[in-house]
Amino acid sequence: MAENLSISVGSKEEKYLELLPQLHSLLSGETDLVANLANVAAALHQTFHFFWVGFYLVRPKVDSNLSNEPEELVLAPFQGPIACTRIRWGRGVCGTVWKEERTLIVPDVERFPGHIACSSLSKSEIVVPLFCQGRVIGVLDIDSDCLGNFDEVDAKYLEQIAGMITT
Repeated sequence: MAENLSISVGSKEEKYLELLPQLHSLLSGETDLVANLANVAAALHQTFHFFWVGFYLVRPKVDSNLSNEPEELVLAPFQGPIACTRIRWGRGVCGTVWKEERTLIVPDVERFPGHIACSSLSKSEIVVPLFCQGRVIGVLDIDSDCLGNFDEVDAKYLEQIAGMITT
């Protein structure tokens, strides 16, 4: 039976500090990546009420013989409206994070060159790479329906959460 994750009403940082030990407990001992991604997406969505929270994983491209890019990001567990299924390396915010191997905070997605609009309601975004053995294996993607919703506090704690998933 799933643990009941409490929803705090404090500051953003207080919410992350409360969520971290809960996620650690939830993830410890569970080796199935998909199960862990699903629980993290649900916990972040429930705690912060983000518009969309989910993961994309690096997977072999189905038609890799027809492309110079043998891999692509493929939709994995998420919470929120229907999402784009496949994203190319270097394309949009997620593909750029994969390419640059660093977290990106986008205060206004309309101003991001090449932004992929899965939903016109998405206004700002943060994307965090997931690393395993020094290689990006996926990304944590969070969208907000408010402009400028993400900052360095989010980056700090979401990077910690991403590290918990892949260790």
